[in-house]
Amino acid sequence: MKEFKKIIYILAGFLACFYLPVENLRFNNAIFEALALVKWYAREHVLLCLVPAFFIAGAISVFVSQASVIKYFGAKANKFLSYTVASVSGTVLAICSCTVLPLFTGIYKRGSGLGPAIAFLYSGPAINVLAIILTARILGFELGVARAGGAIAFSIIIGLLMHFIFLKEERQRQNDGDFSVGNIEETRPLWKTMLYFSAMVAVLIFANWAKPSQETGVWALIYSYKWHITAVALISLVYMIVKWFKKQELKDWTSSTWTFALQILPLLLAGVLISGFLLGRVGQEGIIPSAFVASLVGGNSFYANFFASVVGAFMYFATLTEVPILQGLIGAGMGKGPALALLLSGPSLSLPSMLVIRSVIGTKKTIVYVSLVIVMSTITGMIFGTIVK
Repeated sequence: MKEFKKIIYILAGFLACFYLPVENLRFNNAIFEALALVKWYAREHVLLCLVPAFFIAGAISVFVSQASVIKYFGAKANKFLSYTVASVSGTVLAICSCTVLPLFTGIYKRGSGLGPAIAFLYSGPAINVLAIILTARILGFELGVARAGGAIAFSIIIGLLMHFIFLKEERQRQNDGDFSVGNIEETRPLWKTMLYFSAMVAVLIFANWAKPSQETGVWALIYSYKWHITAVALISLVYMIVKWFKKQELKDWTSSTWTFALQILPLLLAGVLISGFLLGRVGQEGIIPSAFVASLVGGNSFYANFFASVVGAFMYFATLTEVPILQGLIGAGMGKGPALALLLSGPSLSLPSMLVIRSVIGTKKTIVYVSLVIVMSTITGMIFGTIVK
C-alpha cells in the first residue's frame, strides 16, 4: 500500500511538471507575486514584527509563572476577567494576524484555557485602534464603529463558543497536562516582570507604528518619534536583562524563542507564498483576477457577504493594509455589508496563520475556529448591509 501511494505521488508530481502552464502570463505573474509578497513580508515583518513577538513568546514560556497564566486565563479562571482582558488586548498590541501567533502559542502552551486563548488570538489583530480610526476616516464613521463593536463582540463570543464546543477535550487537556499551580516560586518581584514585558511590548508596538493618514495630531507626533521611543525601550530592556537575569535564565529564554521560531516561521512563509500566488499583493493580481473578486462582493446578498468573509479569511493583510484594499473594492461596487464582513474576518485570519494555528491546537479546532469567524462575519455583514444602505 505504501509503495502504491509513492507511485501515485510520483505520477502526480510528474503530471504537474508536464502540464505546468509556464507560457501563461497570468501564471507567471502569480509566481512573481508570490515571490514578491514573501520578499516584502521578510523585509517588513520578520525583523520588526515576528522577531520581537518570538522573544515575547519565549519569555512568556520561561519567565511568566504557570500559576499566573492559569489564574487569569486558565479553565477555572474568572470568565469575566479572562475574556475581558483577552478581548481588549488588540487595543494595546496593534499587531497583525501573524505576529499574534507566537504570543497565542505561548499562553496556550503555558496553561491558558482554549476560550480565552482564542479570544486573545482573534482580538490581537482585530481590535487595532489605529486601523479602526483609519477605517472610520476613510471608509466612513458607520463602518468604523461597526468594526470596533463587532471585533470586541466576536472575540468574546467565538472564545466562549470554542470553550463550550471543546469543553470535554479541554477538561481532558487540563487533567493530562502539567498545569498544576503548586510549588511555583517567583524568581523576581512582579513589578520587575511587568517592566520587562512592557519594554518588549513597547519595542514591538513603536517599531511597527504605521504612518497616519494625516500629518498632524497625536498619532503623527508618535510616528515622528517612533524610533526614539523604540530606542529608549530597547536600551531599558538591555539594562534589565543585564541586571536582573541569570545566565541560565537567558539560555532558557533563547532556547524557547528558537523553538517558537522553528515551529511558526516556516509555516508562515509557506502560507505567504501561497497567498501571494492566489491573490497577489496590494494593488496587484495573483492567479485569481481582482475584477472577479470585486464582481462577487456587490450588493448585500448572502453570497456576497459569505464570499467577502472567505476571501478575507484566506488573504493575508498586514496591519492597516485592509483599509486601502477595501477602499478600492468599494469604489469598484462592493457593498457595505460585505465590506464589514471582510473587515471582521480579514485582519484576524490569513492562510499563513491558519497553518500555524493548526500546528498548535489541531485540525478540528482550527476548522471550527475559522468556520465561526466566517459564519459570524457573514451574518454580521448581512445585518449591517440591511441597516446601513
